[in-house]
Parts: sequence; structure tokens; C-alpha cells
Amino acid sequence: MRKIKRLFELCFNFIFKNHEKLMTIQAVIVSAYYFKCIYKIPAKKLEERFGTRGVESPEKEDLENLKLAMHVGDRVARVTTKAPWETKCLCRAWTAQYLLKKRHVHSTMYLGIGKDETGKMVAHAWLRCGQVFVTGGDGSDYTTVAKFYV
Repeated sequence: MRKIKRLFELCFNFIFKNHEKLMTIQAVIVSAYYFKCIYKIPAKKLEERFGTRGVESPEKEDLENLKLAMHVGDRVARVTTKAPWETKCLCRAWTAQYLLKKRHVHSTMYLGIGKDETGKMVAHAWLRCGQVFVTGGDGSDYTTVAKFYV
């Protein structure tokens, strides 16, 4: 009964309180597709889809594009935290990059490596548009190994 009530509440909020239905639907579909790609496609093939390797987007960006980037980052965070599949940083960054690309906003996706508190090597992905970090934080705790411009 509790799950049905929660599902009803989520549906109600989506229909009546969500002013960005199109972006939400796009984020759900794209994140599900990219989640599947990440686990099914070899890393070398995935890399071809990320964008132009080694190039960064400009630091200066139009104010409207920065607002849109922050909005996309918020929308992706909301959708991916509630998704029934596991969305890690790469899936989130790639989804936000796609949504920005469709709206003709340039961004750079970074892939980095670092160590966690136990000393174990970990990978991380984050997305930047202008001076705004859209997903994954600023990546300051990681060494950048690749960057992809779209």
C-alpha cells in the first residue's frame, strides 16, 4: 500500500508540479540508454561518443546558457537519484552533456582518477559549461586523464 501511495505521489507531482516535463522525460530516457551503453559497449567504443577528445569548451559563456546548464544539472540530479537503475557520475555527466548539446550549449566532460579514503583507485566524471560545474562537482580531488568537448 505504501509503495502504491508513493507511486501515485510521484505521478501527481510529475503531472501537476513539474514545469519541465519534456526535459524530465528526455533525462529519464537518455540516462536509461546511456546506463545500458556504459555496461554493454567497450570503453574504446564509448569514448568515440563522448565528443572531441582533448578540447575544452570556453570559460566564458552567455548568462542564459549558464542558467540553462544549472537547470539541466538540477534536472539530471533529480531524475537520476530516483531512477530504478544505478546512475553513477559517468551516466549523469553524459546525460547532462546530451541535454545541453540538444539545446546548442557547449560543454566539456572530464574523466579523472583519484584515491578514496582507503587508498583505493577510483574514477570520476564531471561536466563543465563555462565556469559552472553541471554534474560531479569541480573534480579538484581527481587527476584529469581525458576531456571531451561538445
